[in-house]
Amino acid sequence: MSSPLSLAAAALRQARHDLTPIEQVSASYGIHTLDDAYAIAASNTAARIAAGARVVGKKVGLTSRPVQLQLGVDQPDFGMLFDDMEYLDGSAVPMSRLMQPKIEAEVAFVVGRDLTDAAPSYGEFVAALACALPALEIVDSAIAAWKLTLFDTVADNASCGLYVLGNQPVAVGELSYSGLELELYKNGELESLGSGAACLGHPLRAAYWLARTMVERGEGLRAGELILSGALGPMVNIQAGDHISARMGKLGTVSCQMV
Repeated sequence: MSSPLSLAAAALRQARHDLTPIEQVSASYGIHTLDDAYAIAASNTAARIAAGARVVGKKVGLTSRPVQLQLGVDQPDFGMLFDDMEYLDGSAVPMSRLMQPKIEAEVAFVVGRDLTDAAPSYGEFVAALACALPALEIVDSAIAAWKLTLFDTVADNASCGLYVLGNQPVAVGELSYSGLELELYKNGELESLGSGAACLGHPLRAAYWLARTMVERGEGLRAGELILSGALGPMVNIQAGDHISARMGKLGTVSCQMV
């Protein structure tokens, strides 16, 4: 007989394959611990890799303190980024790959050398980063109407959808990330304001949490991998035809067209 974890993993895989949201797996399959939720996510990561996908990075979620309070947690979560999730600045992004998407602006960091052997000090972590990029993350939940718990979003790979990267890398030490000011526009209208301080107080701190967490879990981070460090401002609903652009101070701009 299949276990509740394997049934929940299969239900989430089917939901994403069919692009049809489902009810909370936490309720349907009795998923009530973080360990179980991450085990479900890991099972589906393994299935994607077996089907030919490649992990090219990780994302940090739940970096907003108000959202943490809403879900009753005191730390972020994480998900895997796959090679087929990536789009570049100005790209047309197909809505046909998404169910109920929302978009947010983030600081992306590129890992310059492996962080795998021991949980890094902050100095070791910063020294291992190659550069920063402006990014848009298109989050997309497989849970109907986004009515989810912490365990649902963790099991669903931290609600990963797609992401868009800016063109121009910036040296990590050149910016004050907590002071970055965000303006996110939809079809030329200002939709979201934020700052680097909204991301766990500082985007580098969010990325540092991820680096230590990945090493402690026996996975680490590899040179060339991307870290999406968390939203700088509120998420925005999107639909086909929307043009999205974000300005993040000296980090630069990034945009996409939803089609």
